[in-house]
Amino acid sequence: MSLLRPLQIAGLTLRHNLLLAPLAGITNHVFRLICRQQGASLAFTEMVSVNGMVREGEKTLSLLASSPEDRPLGAQLFGNDPGLLAQAASMVKDNADLIDINMGCPVRKVVGTGAGSALLQDPSRIAEIIRTVRKATKLPLTIKIRSGWQCGDDTWQEVGRIAEAEGCDAITLHPRSRAQMFDGQANWQHIAQLKQLVKIPVIGSGDLFTPQDCQRMLAETGCDGLMVARGALGNPWIFHQTCELLEGRPVTPVSCADRMAMAEQHLALFTDYAGASVAVREMKKHLGWYIHGVPGAAALRRTVNMAQDTDELQAIIRQIRETGV
Repeated sequence: MSLLRPLQIAGLTLRHNLLLAPLAGITNHVFRLICRQQGASLAFTEMVSVNGMVREGEKTLSLLASSPEDRPLGAQLFGNDPGLLAQAASMVKDNADLIDINMGCPVRKVVGTGAGSALLQDPSRIAEIIRTVRKATKLPLTIKIRSGWQCGDDTWQEVGRIAEAEGCDAITLHPRSRAQMFDGQANWQHIAQLKQLVKIPVIGSGDLFTPQDCQRMLAETGCDGLMVARGALGNPWIFHQTCELLEGRPVTPVSCADRMAMAEQHLALFTDYAGASVAVREMKKHLGWYIHGVPGAAALRRTVNMAQDTDELQAIIRQIRETGV
């Protein structure tokens, strides 16, 4: 069987199994469109706080802004209250094609609310959350987890069983503990073992930075799909290139000129979508990723960070594209 294949999550059929992960502050409408253009079959919103959604309504729902070209779309919710999560799931039924509950985010401000990977310390609450949300929505329901709270925890096994028993339609595992944050190496064997443990689709995440990484995870773990996160930053081509590799075609190289053409398109889309001031602020970090590996990248990042408007950013992009430096 080909490693690149359609992925079925309940009633949602994806054309293939390469997904863009939800990334806070990153996977807005514009970035999702860029990655879809390069082949991502499913993209997710940024994490959406259910507390904010239920209490602030329209302001938080703006994180779900989308378009017909931005489908199918997964809405990722975070919180620790089963009732609020269920209410939020009902609120997004017309804005998304799938609901994912974040049970893996390791950052302090999320964990401090009892959400994200903090839930891994309380499997009974995880069961209650999934059970309650499952009753509230007919959309495909998934969760994203880490291996556990501390290194050596086997929480992912218990949570996998709970997820399947309580009606989850798929589970994504990033096989690091919360304590590891993003350090060390993801233990892909946990993904392989989870695949043997449950019958629902298992999606692997963690340390996917090249097409070869993606091919290796699929081959080594037998997982049903991949969720690319940090590997897509400044590198949306990872989806297209992985498709080529898995189909046995030559992998198309990406030149400095290609990177700058994409950065220019990204800036233009962002400007149209959010206005010049927001585009300049947000695109500075994206440009920092697009110029990774370009000679003199550190100095270029300093220049980018001093830019005041879109004209200055466009001039920097043109300079890099034309000279390669």
